[in-house]
Amino acid sequence: MSTGQATREGQWYDQEHAEWVILLSGSAVLRFEGETEGRALIPGDAVNIPAHCRHRVDATAADRESVWLAIHYEPVENG
Repeated sequence: MSTGQATREGQWYDQEHAEWVILLSGSAVLRFEGETEGRALIPGDAVNIPAHCRHRVDATAADRESVWLAIHYEPVENG
């Protein structure tokens, strides 16, 4: 859960595993490295984040809880 939190300026998440995340309530802005603007998320919005895809949370709602469900997983390789 988040209430007004954001990733510190200049900090990026770079995770070993892939992550699928859905916003269940509240609002948030998620940004990926190389993007000039963040992606506004509302309840029901889901994002798949590949392993080592640098990203950050630019903002979450300050006036209500933003509830995330995040599933970290090891991608299945085809072949």
